Amino acid sequence: MNAPDCLLITGFEPFDGESVNPSAQLVLQLQGEAIAPGARVEAVVLPCEFGAALQVLEAHLDRLRPRLVLCCGQAGGRTALSFERVAINLDDARIPDNAGAQPIDRPVQAAGPAAYFATLPVKAMTQALRGAGVPAEVSYTAGTFVCNHVFYGLMHLAQQRPWLRQAGFLHLPYLPEQAAQHPQAASMALDTMGAGLRLALRTALATTQDLQVSEGTLC
Repeated sequence: MNAPDCLLITGFEPFDGESVNPSAQLVLQLQGEAIAPGARVEAVVLPCEFGAALQVLEAHLDRLRPRLVLCCGQAGGRTALSFERVAINLDDARIPDNAGAQPIDRPVQAAGPAAYFATLPVKAMTQALRGAGVPAEVSYTAGTFVCNHVFYGLMHLAQQRPWLRQAGFLHLPYLPEQAAQHPQAASMALDTMGAGLRLALRTALATTQDLQVSEGTLC
């Protein structure tokens, strides 16, 4: 498969006692889909484990040589599809991962910079989703658990892979069936997430320069 043909999207297996993970369900829904002319989706579910998740991601990067990568993960409590803008070089786990690891104050990459920015047009993607009636936002923190670990690792790997033109991370709310077990938690239907993800990917492919609009925060 040639780089211009492939878009790689990833999700995670369930973690922290959940029986499902919306990111895994969402990306598998798009497996093999021709999202745009000459752009076919490949979907991979990553283990929710420090280190192992990046090893799996790197193997698929080098196998597929995608032009675009969007990793997805669950962020219970979020109310919108959250396009992450900044990955930080820090693992600081509040809970153990699925292998029992709980790194504290450890860099993702010992010799890496403090942070990387996503190379996806996160503002254009956010605006497109809002215009279609899908709640969306730009986020400036991907946390310090496995999601940020993968996001930072992806951007670090992209530095040595010039064929990887666009890369970033998307956080998803709970599914309704998950929110039923978390009183007052926000949720979003899988079909709505799917419509948003498809539109986000098409927008990224069609955008060469991100919008110059404010998506900043005060705190």
